[in-house]
Amino acid sequence: MATIGRRWTNGAGPTPVPSRLHVPVERAVVDCGIYVDGRRERGRYEHAAAIRRVRESGRGFVWIGLHDPDQHQMESVAAVFGLHELIVEDAVSGRQRPKLEAYEDTLVLNMATVQYIEHESVSEANEIVSSGEVMVVLGRDFVMTVRHGDFPGLGGIREELERAPERLRLGPAAVMHAVADRVVDSYVEVADELVGDVDELESAVFTPRSAVDIEQIYFLKREILELKHNIAPLLMPLRRLTMDHLEPVPAEIRHYFRDVQDHHTHVAAEVTTLDEQLTSLVTAAVAIVGVQQNTDMRRISAWVAIAAVPTMIAGIYGMNFENMPELDDEYGYYVVVGFMVLVCLGLFLLFRKNRWL
Repeated sequence: MATIGRRWTNGAGPTPVPSRLHVPVERAVVDCGIYVDGRRERGRYEHAAAIRRVRESGRGFVWIGLHDPDQHQMESVAAVFGLHELIVEDAVSGRQRPKLEAYEDTLVLNMATVQYIEHESVSEANEIVSSGEVMVVLGRDFVMTVRHGDFPGLGGIREELERAPERLRLGPAAVMHAVADRVVDSYVEVADELVGDVDELESAVFTPRSAVDIEQIYFLKREILELKHNIAPLLMPLRRLTMDHLEPVPAEIRHYFRDVQDHHTHVAAEVTTLDEQLTSLVTAAVAIVGVQQNTDMRRISAWVAIAAVPTMIAGIYGMNFENMPELDDEYGYYVVVGFMVLVCLGLFLLFRKNRWL
């Protein structure tokens, strides 16, 4: 129940003021279940009752999923499960770099999530890769997932594992592996989609007389750099999960994490290749722009040279001196104009022959 404060009004005595109401923990809970021998027990459990039942019986584990919990909600859950205060801080912020931390018998794995945003073309897109975060808190008798942002990839993990009880029999670490595997698979999916975008820009850049805005390349490069920064730091946590003898992770699960690490290494190399490919595209686009500018300058210079001839002659005969040749000649005007036309035509043909025009 919310506490009631008091404030004073002029001559009216104290007036009760309700304090900030806390959102119930259940609002942040996506699902909570008890798993014994790889199978979920029937019924719905509130998180406190679930962990109490598991610890009293000494069998099974609790799997609870949270979405964007606030400070009060996370503190309430942490008090029930016995989590360190730093875990609460990280879970609420939602802005942690991928990392693996150990708190006594509890492991915390932070991973960045990515999602590809569909678009007609790179030139019309405002955003291509959106990012979020998922945290997996692993204990001896529970596993907790805390998600920030949109990541539909986690939706089917619970159902998939419930259809494979032999994996859940390995304990809560199997859930951590499944989440990490799904996150890395999403990296692969996004990278594969970005290959199409890079190929689209590459075709446009090297197509003759195509109008490619170099800002499109910089925009896509920024999106790929964001993906790279989200993916790369996860390498060390995955390596630790495969090599270090971390207490809550059994040896069987470490073998599964090696497969996840292999996928991560592959997609990290693919994203690095895409980044280098875009760097080459930027260089090529800058060179094409430079060549186009040189071509434009040659054309401008050629037209200026052609225009300079009649301008010079007209300027000479426009000085209004009396003793100038052909001033009194009946056909002088036509001779001068014809001379200017011939010279301009000769320069035009010369520049055209040299491909300046």
